[in-house]
Amino acid sequence: MTTTVKRANEATIAPTACIHPTAELDAGVEIGPFCVIGPEVNIGKGTSIGAHTVVEKWTTIGSACRISQFVSIGAAPQDVGYKGEKTEVIIGDGNIVREFVTVHRATTKEMRKTVIGSGNLLMNYVHVAHDCVLGDNIIMANSATLAGHVSIDSNAIVGGLVAIHQHVRIGAFCIIGGASAVSKDIPPYVMAVGNRAKLYRLNSVGLRRQGFTKQDLDEIKTAYNIIFRSSLRLSDALKKLKQELPNSAHAKRFSDFIGGSKRGIARLKTRRTVEGHEED
Repeated sequence: MTTTVKRANEATIAPTACIHPTAELDAGVEIGPFCVIGPEVNIGKGTSIGAHTVVEKWTTIGSACRISQFVSIGAAPQDVGYKGEKTEVIIGDGNIVREFVTVHRATTKEMRKTVIGSGNLLMNYVHVAHDCVLGDNIIMANSATLAGHVSIDSNAIVGGLVAIHQHVRIGAFCIIGGASAVSKDIPPYVMAVGNRAKLYRLNSVGLRRQGFTKQDLDEIKTAYNIIFRSSLRLSDALKKLKQELPNSAHAKRFSDFIGGSKRGIARLKTRRTVEGHEED
């Protein structure tokens, strides 16, 4: 077993780890064997970093995170226009990052930050590209991949082998089925699946598990039906939504998300599947 040493601030560091002198490690941080922690990295209280993980410069990781072995965080963006400018990765508290996850720092094209919130689970081989912004309590299953500039709102679930196109937005409390290719924005509260991903139905089971009340679910269902099942033009559906549910926070979330879409909204799946076969 490899012995460990402690710094003055009570961080525990394996002797084979390489820590840059400008890196700041809070109390209770654990750095495993053969890790590389680069310059101007900040790691919060109680976070553990598994063996052979590389955390490159200008990265901030919050407290109580569990970073597994063979993870890469803060590598330069895969963008031909990036010339080494100072950009960042900012990761919040209580995240679980499993083996072979890669998180790239930002380009200079937006806010110069790749951001991951708190309480997220990133499973094996997840890739978070440059300039992505993730909220809190998100689950990304094995090999889910985000292109640059993707945003995912809190409490979303992204299935295994999902690929999300650059600049796409994923709404809160939605779930994307495994092996989907997502090229349009996915609204909150829904289930989506396919290549290219289409809306399937409301994420009713997931919403109940999140503690949504019957009134909440009724409002969400009404809003969903007005927008996606009423045969109205989208602009007219949003007007009707405002008229029928003027005080609903859930209706407002739908409206705000759709109103802010730049890539367009994924639409309801028809009887013909994306593989070209009729549904039963």
